[in-house]
Amino acid sequence: MSKLKSSLFFTALFGFSAALSAQTLNVYTYDSFSAEWGAGPKIKAQFEANHPQCEVNYVPFDSAGTLFNRLRLEGKKTNADVVIGLDNSMLEEARRSGLFAEHSLDLTQLAVPNGWVDPIFVPYDFGQYAFIYDKDKLPNPPSSLKELVERQDLRVIYQDPRTSSVGRGLVIWLNAIYPAEQVTQAWQTLAKHTVTVGKGWSETYGAFLKGEADLVLSYNTSPLYHLLNEQKANYAAAEFSEPAVLQIETAAKLAQRDNACAAPFMQFLLEPQAQKEIALGNVMLPVISAEIEPHFDALKAKQAQKSVVDTTKISAQDLKSWIAVWQNGLTK
Repeated sequence: MSKLKSSLFFTALFGFSAALSAQTLNVYTYDSFSAEWGAGPKIKAQFEANHPQCEVNYVPFDSAGTLFNRLRLEGKKTNADVVIGLDNSMLEEARRSGLFAEHSLDLTQLAVPNGWVDPIFVPYDFGQYAFIYDKDKLPNPPSSLKELVERQDLRVIYQDPRTSSVGRGLVIWLNAIYPAEQVTQAWQTLAKHTVTVGKGWSETYGAFLKGEADLVLSYNTSPLYHLLNEQKANYAAAEFSEPAVLQIETAAKLAQRDNACAAPFMQFLLEPQAQKEIALGNVMLPVISAEIEPHFDALKAKQAQKSVVDTTKISAQDLKSWIAVWQNGLTK
């Protein structure tokens, strides 16, 4: 065998052996993260380039709630090594499940409103819940959540808190603003000018874009998507006087799994290059102090000045009872 052929043979053999020895990292996540247009594929490519011994395999679900339910059904027999997508409204229940392991990562670099200290769940993006409107169609948007609830001239769409994390955000928000004895009446008042309560964000936001409502519950980052991807500046987030509620999305390692690629992958989610892809792909704000894009950077600086509700004091039982009050209020 010639030296050239020998060299080519051993190069090919080495590459083949390396591919066989790569460890698969199974990542359960929601479908918009792993979709071709989402942040997931770019994160996968960048991580695998830096860690050639690892191969990321996304297992997508239609929502974080569906994902968590699957994990509970699978229990210790799950094939998941890492989960991406559980948000701060789900963490107490997730913690009690015993399915997750401590991460041992240094979180001192995080720049999240109200701070973040958690031995299990690692945040990778966040956003403020907000009602989005079209400035060309609604020249006088509400300036508070209470005004939105009371104004019967506004057609509103939001999401079902039983199936949507965004819907749960509104439940938390309304209960943070109204005294307990006024919550049922507030839901009933809002119901009178609610067009629909949708199962998830996609269908409700789509209905809003079709002109079926004046405002839709989403995130204050949503207008940036239209501005940067469609060059449309007519969408805006209503600025409310009350404290805001944040959604903080997290990643976590599964207990009973010993995948050497899990910790490096979770650490990589906090690297500046990954944070940029996540912010732009998810249209959310980064959890570290890094320049992402001028509009995102400006919004994060503004967000830092906004008073936000401390959701760490809200228990899973609180949320369960508040959702029951919401459901009861709609039937009266």
